[in-house]
Parts: sequence; C-alpha cells; structure tokens
Amino acid sequence: MSNRRLLIGAAALGVALFNTVSSSGQNAAPRGGGALDERPEIQYATHPTTDRVAKLNEQVQNGRALPRDSRTGYLRAVLDALGVPVESQLLVFSKTGVQRAYTNPHNPRALYYDQSVVVGYAPGAPLIEIAAHDPRQGVVFYTLDQAAASPAMVRRTSCLTCHVSPGTLGVPGLIARSHVVGEDGNVVAQTRARDVDHHTSHPDRWGGWFVTSEGAPPPYSQLGHLGNITFSGKGNTSNQVFVDWLNSAPETRGYLSAFSDIAGLLVFDHQARAINLLTRLNWESRLLPGAVPPLAGELADYLLFAGEAPPSAPLTPRPEFAASLESKVPRDHLGRSFGQLDLVTRLLRYPCSYMVYSEAFDALPPTVKQAVYARMLDVLSRQEPDAARARATADDRRAIVEILRETKPDFPR
Repeated sequence: MSNRRLLIGAAALGVALFNTVSSSGQNAAPRGGGALDERPEIQYATHPTTDRVAKLNEQVQNGRALPRDSRTGYLRAVLDALGVPVESQLLVFSKTGVQRAYTNPHNPRALYYDQSVVVGYAPGAPLIEIAAHDPRQGVVFYTLDQAAASPAMVRRTSCLTCHVSPGTLGVPGLIARSHVVGEDGNVVAQTRARDVDHHTSHPDRWGGWFVTSEGAPPPYSQLGHLGNITFSGKGNTSNQVFVDWLNSAPETRGYLSAFSDIAGLLVFDHQARAINLLTRLNWESRLLPGAVPPLAGELADYLLFAGEAPPSAPLTPRPEFAASLESKVPRDHLGRSFGQLDLVTRLLRYPCSYMVYSEAFDALPPTVKQAVYARMLDVLSRQEPDAARARATADDRRAIVEILRETKPDFPR
C-alpha cells in the first residue's frame, strides 16, 4: 500500500441500498389517491421490468453459468456479468442496511456501481444486494443468496418501505446520506442524517464511509469531510477505525481492494439524485400524458450541475476509475466527453452529466425530453451565466452544446 494516498478526514454519505430507517412509502400522485408506485399507470410491483439484472436473470435461467469462488461467493461473477467495474468500489461502515449485522468499521459493506446498477457485498453476509435502474419503473431491488447452488437474483419489493421516501422524490430510488456514526458503526441517536447530492458541501458529506484517494498527498485535513471518523458520546472524533482498516490487509479478508475513492464517491453523489429525478419525471409524464411536468426544468438544471459544490482542494482520482468512467461515455470527433473528470474546480471537465446517455433519459416521452433539451439550450446560450454556473465559461458552454449535438442525435440543432 506504499503508493497509495488515503484521505484521513471525516465519514461518508449513506447510500443505503437496503436501508432500515422507517418511511411511509406513500407519496401523493399528481392526480388521484393512493401510493404513487401502485397507480395503474405505473404498476411498479407487477409490471415486467427490462433492467440489466432482469435480463441477466433470464440468461441464468437459460443456462448461463455464474461461477462461485470460495472467497467472495458470486460477487466477481455478478460484477463480470453485469459489466460493473471493480474500480468503482466504495466502502460504507455505518449500520444502515438490511444486512447491518454484518456491517461495521472492521467489516464495511462494499458497493460497486456504474450508470444504472449498484451491487452491495460484505464478507460473511448471506446475500449480495443489487439495485438496478429500470428505464421506466425506477430502481428495482434484488438479492442473491451466496449459499445457493443455483444462483438467481430475487426481486424484493419490500425495499420500498425505505426506498420510496422524500429523499428519493417519492419514487423507488437510491438513498444517498451522510450520518453521524459511533465506533461500532451504529448511527448516533438523535442526530440528523443529510441527503447528499452534488449540491452538498464537502464538510457535510460521507459520514459513515471510508474515503480514500491516490496520487498527491492528501489535500483534505480533518473535517474537510465527514469520512473516516467516528463520534463518541462526548462529542469527540477519532479516525482510529480508518487506521485499523488500512492495517487489516483487506484484500486477504474477502475484499477486492482497500479503496473507497473520493472521485467515485463524488460521481455517485451526483448520479444517485439524477436517477431519482429521471424516474420521477418519467412517472409524472405517464400520470399526466401530454403534459410537460415542471420537474423537466429541474432535471435540465441538475444535468448542467447548477449549484454544484466545488472541491475544497484539487483531487486525484484512481486512474483505473477515471478510465472506466470515460470509456462508457461517447466522445465527439475532438475526443471530448462528459465522462472526463476535472476535480479541480468541479466534478467534470465539461459540466454536463453523462446521464443524458442513460436508457432512462432516452425513455422519457419525446415532448418531455425536448422540453429538457430546450431548457438546457436556453441556459447554455446565455451571454452571461447565472451565479450557480459561474465556473462554466463561454468556451465550456459552447463545448457542451457541440458535444451534445454530435453525440445526441435528437438534441436541437
């Protein structure tokens, strides 16, 4: 681990794939009554899904093998089958998931993700947890029994108890939160969890997570973020759990690496809310056919990183993670793409989200998508950006329009 630089700051965002915090799961639909996910236009629990895990399940049922290894069970087979990069690994040590009995600062839960799938794994835990973003139905939750002789991803609609909440915009989605966590990994009672996205300042992010980096010496001092530390009952903080983690030889204990890269956390922070916005906008457009929901403007602004909180210091991503992200995003003829990281003044070199290439974005009704495009073009065409986009220069905005027009055939010419 001699070539690694690991950020000793404070603890992380809580992406609770299968969070246990109670929520009603009931959100008013734009018209009519009842739970939004139960409306006949949606039928979340019964409508067939086309997400990537559902497709993999069909392949497994038709004879595709998922080999199991003695150290990580079906983890590597699932990641390989879904094309989810190992380099995306994030580590959460707060006890916020359905397998919280197996999660603590000495045995954190690892998350692996790409633009539409998140895979959760902890050594010794009986299940692999998977969340997949269906283009129309939102995030669909699955588990895979690590001891099963014939593996299958089993859908779990019970996860909506927590994963339909104000933090997910009232649709099945991802929960990105920062917690105050004690030495045993339990969330400290009577403290407030914070929902996290790219607007959230870094000192408020990553409570309950390990946060690492590579390259230059760590630029973040204590309390530069909330990663890597625990809180005692007297209000004192300690990074001992992080020191213990680094000294525990994680790769020998069932983990694929010791990393929980800060660049990966930043990318996920942005992506989680984008996924929820896309789902909510899709559902509203089906409940009010022919109308363009006001959320179209909010999605456009979010995709253009309005109000993004900048890094407190220049950051260096893991090269493997940066290369993996960039490889999945289209380039224009000049080699520019929305998958290229900046990490000096903002997340992306060209501040427009790669989520414009997601299946969920393409699944929006044409009138709604064109309204999103119109808002984006209006913002990008302004002579002077508003304060929320002051870091995007005229050249940046011109480049975004050029990239969109070359890589999104339906973007207005």
